[in-house]
Amino acid sequence: MPPANPLGAMSDAAAAALQSDLVLGRYRPLKPLGSGGSGSVWLARDEQTGLDVALKIVAREGKAGSRAEREAEAASRLRHPSCQRAYGFGRDARHVYIAYEYTAGRTFREAMRGGDLDDAAAIEAAAQMLEGLAHAHERGIVHRDVKPSNVLLADGDAVSVRLLDFGLARLPQAETLTAAGDVPGTLAYIAPERLAGQPATPAADVWAVGVLLWEALAGRHPFWQSSLLETARAIERGAPPLATVRPDLPRQVLAAVDRALNLDPVRRPAAAALADSLRVARKRRGPRRRRGGRELVLPAAAVRAAPAVLAAIVAGWTAWKLPFYPSGWPIGLAVLAGAAAAFRPRLGLAAALAVPVLPLGNLSLAAALVYSCAAAGFLALSWREPETGMFAALGPILAPVAALGLLPLLALAIRSPIRRAVQVAAAIVAAALVAGLRHASLPFAGGHAPHDLGLAGSRSVAATASVLWHAFVAHPALPFEALALAAAAVLLPFARERGLWHIAGLGAAMLAATLLPVPGVAAIPLVLSVWATVGLVALR
Repeated sequence: MPPANPLGAMSDAAAAALQSDLVLGRYRPLKPLGSGGSGSVWLARDEQTGLDVALKIVAREGKAGSRAEREAEAASRLRHPSCQRAYGFGRDARHVYIAYEYTAGRTFREAMRGGDLDDAAAIEAAAQMLEGLAHAHERGIVHRDVKPSNVLLADGDAVSVRLLDFGLARLPQAETLTAAGDVPGTLAYIAPERLAGQPATPAADVWAVGVLLWEALAGRHPFWQSSLLETARAIERGAPPLATVRPDLPRQVLAAVDRALNLDPVRRPAAAALADSLRVARKRRGPRRRRGGRELVLPAAAVRAAPAVLAAIVAGWTAWKLPFYPSGWPIGLAVLAGAAAAFRPRLGLAAALAVPVLPLGNLSLAAALVYSCAAAGFLALSWREPETGMFAALGPILAPVAALGLLPLLALAIRSPIRRAVQVAAAIVAAALVAGLRHASLPFAGGHAPHDLGLAGSRSVAATASVLWHAFVAHPALPFEALALAAAAVLLPFARERGLWHIAGLGAAMLAATLLPVPGVAAIPLVLSVWATVGLVALR
């Protein structure tokens, strides 16, 4: 039995009359497939050919009829397997009719809600969407409303996509159907440049597919908030790297999604190029099927809050521990750095790194210069990935609980292998420096850090750098563990992608590299950390 009111505003009597007559003299409606605010879609029989079609019926009055005519014009220009094909178009005094090929299936949204899309299927579907959009873009057509409910997944074993609803499409030399200031489409999938008032381009369609694929792979939307205003602000800030929630995916897939979601439309790849990138990534190393209940995903709130929290900790602690600022300033600087990082992670990173400069300058001009050079290099290294720029602050946090061995596991959220290695090594250096400032035991081998390195008043940058270096290498456990854990951070994603035996082999290598070179190292915390790392990576 069909739903109580399948045609929205259309009465039951009108629906019955529709089923008894031929539409446009050839299409006999059989049953309703769905309805919306402006019309409905029916399964119909083409009496001339005997084919089943999806007959879209839209009220002619207002913008709905004009958009339906635009949709028909756009669909008539497209001949691609991933674009729903239009067979015919017509109108009468009350309605506009479009006859489409009928494909049994369900929308991408329904498949995501049902949990039936594994990684491989989601990536293949996105590649097919992009190929269909590339076909449209070559003909000057921009969809402007790509979203999960406008993508049909055909029934069957193989992934087969149809792009639906080109009603908001921008056509060459077509007049706009929107008033000044209107942004057509669905907010959650609209590109940031369109929110800023710029016209839709093919890059906006690529952005929408990037959002859709990020959502399918992560299991949550990258931007959706409790209000439309907050959602728009999240879009303007940009999506967090997909690696923060799915570090187990191949690097090529992570990079492809991140490129599609570049805030600068000029830097996004063309639809065809992005489709090729996704297919190459699948051929090189097919993504694994996600196993229900065993995926370790960071909460969205934690991903957003981490840069701000770490920036606040670094700014506040250094301002408090290095005597220079008046009473109360450490709290103010912590709030300032945290707020800046929440607004723009790159700005928060720069603010947190800048706080120690003046206190160090008060101690030693050379020390301030050495630190400034190191901070500038660190900022440059983290420029493209500022969300993880404060990762090194985890070193002093983990050191008191002897958990520095977990750094390679936590560094999986960092995309670049070079940045992963540098951040892990920097976290160990930071832990040693904080231990010195606190007059606490050094990480790994114990023993107290030197209380005074004789740097007060020094103006020689070379001498200051030499003293700091020799103080670091004077405790062999620090450089050896920094190198071993940095190497593990680089290799861990590769081992994970190759399976359990490679993960186990890397775990054994980590134990050997962290325990054998320094006999006096504290073994139990490192063994426990390596076991935890291997276990969690194997489960993911």
